[in-house]
Amino acid sequence: MIQNRKTVSVNGRTYAWPQAPLVVICCDGSEPAYMETARAQGMMPHLDRMIAKGENRRGLSAMPSFTNPNNLSIVTGRPPAVHGICGNYLIDPETGREVMMNDPKWLRAPTIFAAFQKEGAKVGVITAKDKLRLLLGKGLAFDGSAVCFSSEKADKATLPENGIEDACRLVGLPVPEVYSAELSEFVFASGVALLKTMKPDLMYLSTTDYIQHKYAPGVSKANDFYAMIDRYLGELDAEGATIVIVADHGMKDKHLSNGEPDVVFLQDVLDQAYGPGKTKVILPITDPYVVHHGALGSFATVYLYGPEPKAVAGLIASEPGIDVVLDRKEGSARFELPEDRMGDLIVVSGGESHSKVIGTSRDKHDLSGLTEPLRSHGGLSEQEIPIIVNRKTQGLGSDLRNFDAFAIGCNHIAARQEQAA
Repeated sequence: MIQNRKTVSVNGRTYAWPQAPLVVICCDGSEPAYMETARAQGMMPHLDRMIAKGENRRGLSAMPSFTNPNNLSIVTGRPPAVHGICGNYLIDPETGREVMMNDPKWLRAPTIFAAFQKEGAKVGVITAKDKLRLLLGKGLAFDGSAVCFSSEKADKATLPENGIEDACRLVGLPVPEVYSAELSEFVFASGVALLKTMKPDLMYLSTTDYIQHKYAPGVSKANDFYAMIDRYLGELDAEGATIVIVADHGMKDKHLSNGEPDVVFLQDVLDQAYGPGKTKVILPITDPYVVHHGALGSFATVYLYGPEPKAVAGLIASEPGIDVVLDRKEGSARFELPEDRMGDLIVVSGGESHSKVIGTSRDKHDLSGLTEPLRSHGGLSEQEIPIIVNRKTQGLGSDLRNFDAFAIGCNHIAARQEQAA
């Protein structure tokens, strides 16, 4: 599969130079049921044709099943223990302050893009939200061989910062609203345009999960969204690209039968047991886009300032809907996380119905933006993701991860198709 081809090694993995332009798509929040339901209802004919000549597999995301850790896992080919991005939000171990993890300084590993560009590849990276752009673009030289921008700030793109000036002109579309399906459509439209003009060797398209947070699989607006994706998949496929589709995480209903969020407000529980200031619950799902989820997800890390870890773990485990409570060392090993960036305890929720999410204190969450019953992610039940390839593969194992995407596209395309490419 790699014989007689130039290779690039990064983060302990070796990638063969792609035989055709390689497009890896991270369809945010896209649990397999979305595409399968849309396909069953005849909404994705191009995807059907891609699968008929390729693969439709399943894999697992990295943990926590949130956006930033998984996008960076996909583009580095490694889990958070290697690249260091363990959430959208953390307590800075050096300062003790709660901060976002958007700054590239938090990234501990080079991206596959940067490694390939150094060997002469042309690279295109397009993401829906600007929170990911700096992380995804770390290490890229905008010298004419790389483009990296977000839909959210496409009109502010510049040659020195993004490798392209005013990306809106690329597709002739205005900047979409951040809370919209159009934000993701802009990603696909830009990807098609870039593939036709720049002809990158590697391209990464990362969408937003606005639709998935609002609508379950099979709902008309969800189907419309996937029908839109399908049109662009057809265009990318027609250009001869090798396409690998994955997701950063799945999505599940996180509400009670009356529509109210199914939440354990863990900081309130711990404050009642140990008093204020003795514990600190951090929710790594926290980001600037709280309308999606109200900062409620199924993964938390807890810092302890005095209380004994085993006692606190036992108390948390007794709460309904808590799946896992582990100390820092055990949790980091099980979930492949950077131990120095985690709290004393790691907590995962879900329960039998997979519906339980974790909050801090009840009065700290603004849920006014939730116009539909809560759907969210972060736990084990949101780890299953699709892995779809528009080419036959060979040599793939059974335990696939979303961060195998570039290895699949570079190393595992069936040899007979490589010869025909």
